[in-house]
Amino acid sequence: MRTDDFLEYTPEEKIQLQLERLQSTLNRAYRQVNFHRHRMNAAAVEPGQIESLDDMSLLPFLERSDFSEHYPYELFAMPLRDIVRIHTAPGISRNPTVSGYTSQDLDMWRRITARALTAASVSAHDILQVAFNQGLANWGRDYKDSAEDIGVSVIPNTQLSIDKQFMILRDYKTTVLVTTPAMAFQLADYMHRMQVGPAALNLHTMIIAGETISDGFRKDIEERAFVTCWLHYGLSEVPGPAIAFECSAHDGLHISEDHFLAEIIDPETKAILPPGETGELVLTTLTTRAFPLIRFRTGDSARIMEAPCPCGSPLARIQLFPERTDDIMKVDGVKIHSRQVCNILEDTLPVTTEQITCRVTDDKGNKQLEILIPMNDEIFSDEIKEIEKLLRKTEHRLREDLGVAVLIRLVEPTSRRSFE
Repeated sequence: MRTDDFLEYTPEEKIQLQLERLQSTLNRAYRQVNFHRHRMNAAAVEPGQIESLDDMSLLPFLERSDFSEHYPYELFAMPLRDIVRIHTAPGISRNPTVSGYTSQDLDMWRRITARALTAASVSAHDILQVAFNQGLANWGRDYKDSAEDIGVSVIPNTQLSIDKQFMILRDYKTTVLVTTPAMAFQLADYMHRMQVGPAALNLHTMIIAGETISDGFRKDIEERAFVTCWLHYGLSEVPGPAIAFECSAHDGLHISEDHFLAEIIDPETKAILPPGETGELVLTTLTTRAFPLIRFRTGDSARIMEAPCPCGSPLARIQLFPERTDDIMKVDGVKIHSRQVCNILEDTLPVTTEQITCRVTDDKGNKQLEILIPMNDEIFSDEIKEIEKLLRKTEHRLREDLGVAVLIRLVEPTSRRSFE
């Protein structure tokens, strides 16, 4: 196998490299991680039986619940002495998701994200500003490291008001902003309200990560902020904010196929769907050493695009859709499971969760998790000021644990619990 750039390989060489890396990943996971070994044994499959990429269907899936159930280190495929960074993300139960990375893993992630930045024409001539919320702070670090690797001047992630963010954009002569859809909307709205013209800023590129955006949203941001938008896709379970990324064609996102295998499955039957059909995106890591993901069900709705990309890149493309195939909600890019919310509410408030409603609200780009709690005699047994104090304490706990804005409201009793 040649050792030059994966993008220059023939289709046959690409498949061969992917298969070799897949087999290496499976062997490491089978030897080092009891969970993967037990799951493969239960499915009556061993790594040696995966002789082609078509054999992926023999392997069991990895679910989000598995992260919490094997907290904190049981899914690590490398000893702790080789782990140089540990990340924590909200899980779907009381236990968070914990992922670890070797120095080789971090180097690999920097290269992946740098590739995505380069595809957006980011270069050493740029000044890049990162603006993420608390829940995506790890991604801010990844963008900083990757941008620095390609010689970009970086303004690291700092949570500021929109006024301060704009001041830095203007005074520091930022040319590239990496942010979430909500922050992009707030900035565009601020510029429109303040009648800021294109000459007031050096900003020309906005990289949006965390959530899928519609064509209408993109057009609105580009027209009001005088920028070109580029969409990146990543997972909070790994420090990979740019697993897939847009190129100059802005027609789907290229998957880094030398590091990931992508499948689309029917979320109900779990059968693999052919290219072009929409289903749930499933990802398998090919080069991650410490924390391999084998057929991880992302819950994201997508399809693999069949036609070659106008940009000429041989990397496969996916089209992402805002609908999810699971009951996870997204608040400004941060994934939240209803079970997480219920666990915290049960710990802090005298309520049961059967009739609680959780929904994501959006007020001019300010997204938050809104929790509607039906009133009951137990809650109103205290004075109003004590009730308010308890609600604000619970909101603070939720914000700290989830990393998103939270509002709790008391409402008239409802008939059933719902999550929107």
